[in-house]
Amino acid sequence: MLRQYELVDRVLSYDPHANEAMLNRAYVFSLQAHGSQKRASGDPYFSHPIEVAGILTDLKLDDETITTAILHDTIEDTVATPEEIHRLFGASVARLVDGVTKLSKIEAQTESERAAENLRKFLLAMSDDIRVLLVKLADRLHNMRTLHHIPKPEKRRRIAKETMDIYAPLAERIGMYEFMREMQSLAFRELEPEAYASITRRLELLHEGDEDRIAKIGASLEQLLQRHGVEARVFGREKHPYSIWRKMSERHISFEQLSDIMAFRAIVPNEEDCYRALGLIHRRWPMVPGRFKDYISTPKRNGYRSLHTSVMHAENTRVEIQIRTAEMHAEAEHGLAAHWAYKSGKVRPDTQVRWIADLVEILEAAESPEELLEHTKMAMYADRIFAFTPRGELIQLPKGATPIDFAYALHTDLGDQAVGAKINGRVVPLRTHLDNGDQVQILRSKAQRPQPGWLNFAITGKARAAIRRYLRIKERSESQALGRKLYEAIVKQLPAVLGDGAIDAAVKRLKLPDEAALMEGIARRRFTDFEVMEALMPGSALGLTRGTDQVSLPTNVAISIKGLTPGVAFDLAECCHPVPGDRIVGLRRPNEGIEVHRIDCPMLIDSDDADWVDLAWGERTEGAIARLSVQLKNEPGALGVVATIIGAHQANIINMRLDNRDTGYHTNIFDVEVRDVVHLTRLIGGLRAAEAVSSAERA
Repeated sequence: MLRQYELVDRVLSYDPHANEAMLNRAYVFSLQAHGSQKRASGDPYFSHPIEVAGILTDLKLDDETITTAILHDTIEDTVATPEEIHRLFGASVARLVDGVTKLSKIEAQTESERAAENLRKFLLAMSDDIRVLLVKLADRLHNMRTLHHIPKPEKRRRIAKETMDIYAPLAERIGMYEFMREMQSLAFRELEPEAYASITRRLELLHEGDEDRIAKIGASLEQLLQRHGVEARVFGREKHPYSIWRKMSERHISFEQLSDIMAFRAIVPNEEDCYRALGLIHRRWPMVPGRFKDYISTPKRNGYRSLHTSVMHAENTRVEIQIRTAEMHAEAEHGLAAHWAYKSGKVRPDTQVRWIADLVEILEAAESPEELLEHTKMAMYADRIFAFTPRGELIQLPKGATPIDFAYALHTDLGDQAVGAKINGRVVPLRTHLDNGDQVQILRSKAQRPQPGWLNFAITGKARAAIRRYLRIKERSESQALGRKLYEAIVKQLPAVLGDGAIDAAVKRLKLPDEAALMEGIARRRFTDFEVMEALMPGSALGLTRGTDQVSLPTNVAISIKGLTPGVAFDLAECCHPVPGDRIVGLRRPNEGIEVHRIDCPMLIDSDDADWVDLAWGERTEGAIARLSVQLKNEPGALGVVATIIGAHQANIINMRLDNRDTGYHTNIFDVEVRDVVHLTRLIGGLRAAEAVSSAERA
C-alpha cells in the first residue's frame, strides 16, 4: 500500500501545482473513517481506496480525481456524510464522490436487473462527468485483482461476469485498452478456469521452444525501420489468454491452428512516419490479405488511432503489427483518461464523445432491464463500418447496419419518418446493408411512423430502442381504445345504470393507477367480464356463471407468438386457420386486436386498411385448430373411417358440419386440433390414402 507521502509525491511528479493540502487531508480523512475495517483478504480496508488512487496516478489524472478515489467508499461504508465531504473538499469532489457512491447502491432483485441498474446508473453519472467512470473502472480493476480472496464461488462468478459484460466493454468504449485487457483476463480466469489454465500452459510450451522469439522479431522490425531513417521503438507481446480463447471460439479452431498469437507495436515520431513504416514493412515481408486497417485517417468511435497490419515474418510466422505515434499510443492505452491528464487540462461535458449521449438516449427508451442490456451491449461490442451523409459527415455504425440505423444515428425524428434511402445515388429499401464508404441520404415522409418490421433489420441499440418505444406507446393507445369498446359491451350486461364515480371506484377495487390502465387491462384480458362487472357494480354478476357471455376477444393461452408486445390481444383468423409452422403475418387495425393470418391467406389482398406485423410462432406454442375440407364417398361407414384416421393420428375433432352433398359424394368440414403443420400434413396424407376419401385439403 502506498504511504501518504508516496501518493502525494506521485501526483506532484506530473502536476507540480496540485492541491497538496487537499490530497493529504483526504488521505487522513479516509484512514480515520475506515478505521479498523478489513477486506476479505484480511488487509485493512483503507488499502483499497489508496490502491485505486495509485492506479489513477499512473494515468496522470488531476488532483480532484485522485482525491475522489481516496474518498470513494467513505459515504457508503463509513459514518462520513456528503455534507462533510462538501465542507472539507469542495463542491466538485463532493459531486464526484456522490456519483461513484450511487453506482454502488444496487438493490435490484434479479441478476439481469442488478446488471442493468448498475449500467443505468453508470450512464447517468457519466453523462455528468466522465471522471466518475474513471474512478469506478479503477475501483473494479483493483477488486478484480483481489477477487480470489472472496470465499463464495457464486459471488466471485457474479462479479467476474458483471466485469466481462459491462465494465470491460465500457473501458474498451472509452479507449482504455490496458484496463480492458486486464479485466477480461482476470474475469476469464474466474469464469473459465480450465480454458484459462490450458491456454496458459500452451503459451509456456511455446516459450520453451524459443524463449527469445518475440525479442528477435521485435529487433528485426526496429532495425528495418531505423535502417531507412524512421526512428522507432518496437514492443512485442503474446496476446492475452482471453483474446486467444475468443478467437478460438469465434473461428472454431484449436490453439495449434492459431497463427497470430504475437502482436507488436511500433512507436514512431509523427503521422507521416506511420505510413512510411507501413510501406517499409510491406516491402520487406508479405502482407496477409484483408488484415490492413487504417484507424488514423478514420479513427474508431472512441478516438483510437493506429495503423494495423499483419505480415508473414521469417519461418512462416504470422505477425500482427500496430504502428502509431507516442501520442496515439497514450490515447490507445488510456483512452478518454488521457484527456484528463494534467498536461491536457479539463474536458468540458459538451466535448465528450458522442456515444455516451447515444447510450443515455437508449437508457431513456428501454423499458425492461433485459432490453437495456441488449441494446447497450450492441452499442459497446460491435465492429464498425463508416458511411457518409450528403454533407460529408462521417457516421460510424456496426457491421451489418442498414439505412434505418443510419437515420436513427443522425436523429430520432429522421429515423421515425424514414421511408427509404439513396445509397450512392441509388434508391434502396431500408433493409439494405451498408458498406464502408457509402454515401447515404435518408428519404423521409411526415406521414411515416416506425413499423414493427423494422426490428427485423435494425441492429443498433439506439434504433431498436426508439422503434420499440414508439410501438409500445401505439399499442397501449390501441389497447385502451379496444378496451373502451369491450367495456361498453360489458356495461350493457349490468342490471342497472352505472352511477357517477363507478369507474373511479372500479379502478380502486382492482388496484389500478387510473382509468386508462383499466381499459388496457380489459383489452389485454387481465380481467374477466365477471371481475369487471363486480368492480363496477358489486353484486351485479352474482346471477351469472363465471366465464360465460364473455365479450372480450378470445385468448389463446397455449399459443405463443413472437413479434407481439406481451399481453397484446390477438386472434387466429377464422378465414385461414393458421397452425404452428405456417408462415404468418399479423393485421393490426385501429381500436382492434391483432388478427393472425397465414401468409398465403386470400383475405390479405383486401387488407389495405391494416398495418402488417411480422410474426413468428413462439417456442411455447402447444397447438392450434386447423380446418379441413374432406370429400367422402356416399356410403355407409365413410364418416367412421375419417374419425378413426383422425384419432389414429392423435388429433382431436373440435367441430364438424356437412358442407355439400350429392348422389355420389358429400363434403364435410372438420375443425381439428393439431400440434403443428407437420402433424397436419401427416393427417391429410393419412386421409387421402383412405379408400373412402376422395379428397382432403385445408379449408
